[in-house]
Amino acid sequence: MTPLFDASQLATVATLLREVAATEIMRRFGRLQRDQIHEKTSAFDVVTEADEAAERAIAAGLRAAFPGADVVGEEATGRDPALLDLLGSSALVFVVDPLDGTKNFASGLPLFGVMVAVVQRGEVVAGVIHDPVGQTTACALRGQGAWLLAPDGQRTPLRVAAPQAVKQMHGIVSTNFVPEPLRTQVNARLSSLATTNWFRCAAHEYRLAAAGHVDVLFYNKLMPWDHAAGWLLHQEAGGYSAHFDGSPYRPTHTTGGLLCAPDRASWAAVHRALLGDASPS
Repeated sequence: MTPLFDASQLATVATLLREVAATEIMRRFGRLQRDQIHEKTSAFDVVTEADEAAERAIAAGLRAAFPGADVVGEEATGRDPALLDLLGSSALVFVVDPLDGTKNFASGLPLFGVMVAVVQRGEVVAGVIHDPVGQTTACALRGQGAWLLAPDGQRTPLRVAAPQAVKQMHGIVSTNFVPEPLRTQVNARLSSLATTNWFRCAAHEYRLAAAGHVDVLFYNKLMPWDHAAGWLLHQEAGGYSAHFDGSPYRPTHTTGGLLCAPDRASWAAVHRALLGDASPS
């Protein structure tokens, strides 16, 4: 098997994301015109000029730094869904979300991020989530942990929250794409947790969980650019996650739901509280 990604290669990706965020995203933040924002599937699913420009710049930078690698970008895959097939076969593929939280960005809300996951033959081996506003970068390497990189280069290890009772857990729960009747069931059980919310930005949600600021993440729709980097960040920060049926997450899976918790026992307890014996069809 091709050697796993190393720290110096990950640093190259992190530097690229910081540079592109500054040149293509932040210079447009708060300055978009209406004709630079377009709906994709709904008024809440939008794409902007910044998404497109950032994806082009990130893809070009990755191909220059890693000749022969494949790039699966969110916007490019919208035009060519067959790109998803590369995730299970490519020796080295970068999964790019050029601007996660686009609706927040387009609304002038400073809560968005840039994500890249590194996948080798179906396995996520590295992940980077950059915050263009705070200018910090969360990084993970398979088997080597997760950390937060400050603008001055200071590195702080990331660690999920300590296990506790479900009634004391704080959760980020997105039921928007959960099919009925399961959606109604889960929504009715949210009071099992201490608090719940949703930031419309998986980049920041995964960072919060990996840093121990929230206990639970609950998602249903699993496009790889939204989840692959964050899933590894959470895992390398000591967390436990699985699909609703208990099977392990893979970047090739786009359905089946995903539940993340501090450890396996916590996962089982939250699963009982929110899902009981149910799982999506």
